[in-house]
Amino acid sequence: MNHSIDRRTLLGAGALLSAGAVLPAWAQTPPTLRFAAVFSDKDIRAEMMKMFAKEIEADYKVEMFLNSTLFRQGTELVALQRDNLEMGNIAPQDISKQVPAWSLLTSAYLFRDANHLSNFFASELGAQMKKMVEDQVKVKILGPTFFGTRHVGLKTKKKINVPADLAGVKLRMPPGETWQMLGKSLGANPTPMAYAETYTGLQTGAIDGQDNPLPNVQNMKFYEVMSQIVLTSHLVAFDLLTVNMKTWQGMTPAKQRAFQAAADKAIAWSAAEHGKRESELAETFRKQGLDVYVPNVSAFREYAQKVYLASDDAKTWPPGMLDKINAMK
Repeated sequence: MNHSIDRRTLLGAGALLSAGAVLPAWAQTPPTLRFAAVFSDKDIRAEMMKMFAKEIEADYKVEMFLNSTLFRQGTELVALQRDNLEMGNIAPQDISKQVPAWSLLTSAYLFRDANHLSNFFASELGAQMKKMVEDQVKVKILGPTFFGTRHVGLKTKKKINVPADLAGVKLRMPPGETWQMLGKSLGANPTPMAYAETYTGLQTGAIDGQDNPLPNVQNMKFYEVMSQIVLTSHLVAFDLLTVNMKTWQGMTPAKQRAFQAAADKAIAWSAAEHGKRESELAETFRKQGLDVYVPNVSAFREYAQKVYLASDDAKTWPPGMLDKINAMK
């Protein structure tokens, strides 16, 4: 048998080996994207992320770290900026620390509901605010993750219709200047208190009320020590599904479009689920004997926006942006 190999055969074998080195890459495990968030695996947004991960599994594997197990709450944004994290669910308050103009998006009564929030971020105005973040913070915002609307819950049975009705009411708010400002913008006497102490505070009379989305009222059993829930809808709560800029820029345009489409789909599903749960809980609390009603929300909105406009924060807001957001359908 002739074992000699000519030059053409060697070149052919080399070409096959080169092709073999490339082709198996198609079958390699997709790169992993680590996602960090403060919410738990019981949260609707955890299901949102599972849906998102399923949509992009051909290109990426999403590894979730919930309950602040990878990064402490409030440090996720810096981790994204330093390329220590690929994806995160970031509070707009954290962004406003680096981009003061974003304090507008954390103010009371800016957004009417989840649809208004979604429409804003899909608009040219939303694109303008997102570009600020891309340019100054160097992360990519995929969209807002709505997780409920904050309402006032009171132990007292006094009927509340306008902000003046909350004068002197000790309303528990989370510690911090931003939260105290929110309480003042409702006409109440904001009282800083830890979340875990709120039930006892209501029970003993140390506070007259608290503000939280309805799912939180259920989870913490605040309804047991309250007589009414005033559906003030003073803050449409949202975080931001965000991706590290290095990761985003490493995608082809086609992959970016698919990635964004998957995020849009999952975010819309999550918002709808939160809305459904809120509606169900309002009726549940009524059946449990609480007085659940809607006050003069227009009066609350007008009062709150006047308080914010008189603040130092408002000096950083883009001129005319507030009016434009108010005018959006």
